[in-house]
Amino acid sequence: MTLLASPRPPVYGPQEPEPEPGPRRRRRTGWWHLVLVPVAVVFAVPFVQMFLTSLTPESEINRFPPRFFPSELTFDGYAKLFRDSDVLLWTGNTVLVSAVAVVSHLVLCSLAGYGFARLKFPGRHVGFLLIVATIMIPTQLLMVPTYVMFARVGLIDTLAAAMVPWLASVFGIFLMRQFFLSLPAELEEAAVLDGCSRFGTFWRIILPLARPALATLAIFTLLSSWNDLVWPLIAINNPDAFTLQLGITNFQGARRTDWSLLMASNVVATLPLIAFFVVAQKQFIATMTFTGVKG
Repeated sequence: MTLLASPRPPVYGPQEPEPEPGPRRRRRTGWWHLVLVPVAVVFAVPFVQMFLTSLTPESEINRFPPRFFPSELTFDGYAKLFRDSDVLLWTGNTVLVSAVAVVSHLVLCSLAGYGFARLKFPGRHVGFLLIVATIMIPTQLLMVPTYVMFARVGLIDTLAAAMVPWLASVFGIFLMRQFFLSLPAELEEAAVLDGCSRFGTFWRIILPLARPALATLAIFTLLSSWNDLVWPLIAINNPDAFTLQLGITNFQGARRTDWSLLMASNVVATLPLIAFFVVAQKQFIATMTFTGVKG
């Protein structure tokens, strides 16, 4: 009779211990979620109320006590917005100003930040300190000389008056310089040994690694330029050059305010920013956690 031998368990030597099953990682709800959820709700309530108010009939907006949820929904505010105002022109002007601001910031601030971080020239540290020191100057103090300068070159009452102040910023230069300092210099030395020029090293090696910082700079620049109101309110009086924020101020009067129209315009002005942040939030978070080159 032939007996079938049962399979033997594997034999492990002294240098090959038997693997032990590791614990499975499970996502657990931490205590901080109990804090983050209420905070998120608090921040979301104004946006929800703004959207609901834009859909509320005019007869219910001024009712006391106010109602969070309207009894009926209407699109009269949006109809009046697109029928009785130049909101499409204002939105186009704002998109143009923000696009110029974002592109110029990415180009000029990255070049200036790389120059202060890597290039060695006389007065580099002093020049950088002087640039950073301009942050301490109040913006209101610079409006009068800026207005006089723009008036002399003929930029007042034009869309260029809203673009030029956003070509570069001290914050953008500082952010890009600090990011470039965190990158190892060995990458540039290896590129130079391979025959790459300084600008080629910056364009092919350094700039691709700076995508998280560039995305963060683009987000901050877009938010600031899109929501800018004070300077366009001073420098632009031509309705054809109004930005979206400047046009919205016309809906609020001294004696009467059309709240449905005002809230509808605010919804139109807010939705592009929310969409942009949803698309770029991964790069924004990556910048906060990036400390070096992974490899």
